[in-house]
Amino acid sequence: MSLKSYIRITKEFKFETAHSLPGYDGLCKNIHGHSYELLVTVAGYPLEEKDHPKLGMVMDFGDLKKIVRKEIVEPFDHALVLRSDVSKTLVAELKKNYEKIILLNYQPTSEMMLIDFAERLKAKLPENIDLKYLMLRETVTSYAEWFADEN
Repeated sequence: MSLKSYIRITKEFKFETAHSLPGYDGLCKNIHGHSYELLVTVAGYPLEEKDHPKLGMVMDFGDLKKIVRKEIVEPFDHALVLRSDVSKTLVAELKKNYEKIILLNYQPTSEMMLIDFAERLKAKLPENIDLKYLMLRETVTSYAEWFADEN
């Protein structure tokens, strides 16, 4: 058996986030929340060092979990995500009652969040591991995808 195969592994994450889409021409211009599901797929070659504790693994799922939790899940879970050009007065009032408010320099759509998440993860993954795919499910029937080979 050849261990020289390039293998993908995927880990799933769930978090709750509220956001609004200012300027949108529908109900989502109002603050509302989602139970997001994020799939993260990375790839590499399984380790072949016989004495290595991660022998046969592309990456320990636990290590991937630590990275994704720190970079995405912990900051975004139970946070209110707003565009940074929202009224400073509104932000000040919200901060009087709510602890987790994230201001982003982009419209917080699933599509734009995936671009952000990809950059965050690529910067933290080990150099021998490639980020290949992200899927962010916003509702039971709606999701956005990011593919490395298209970016």
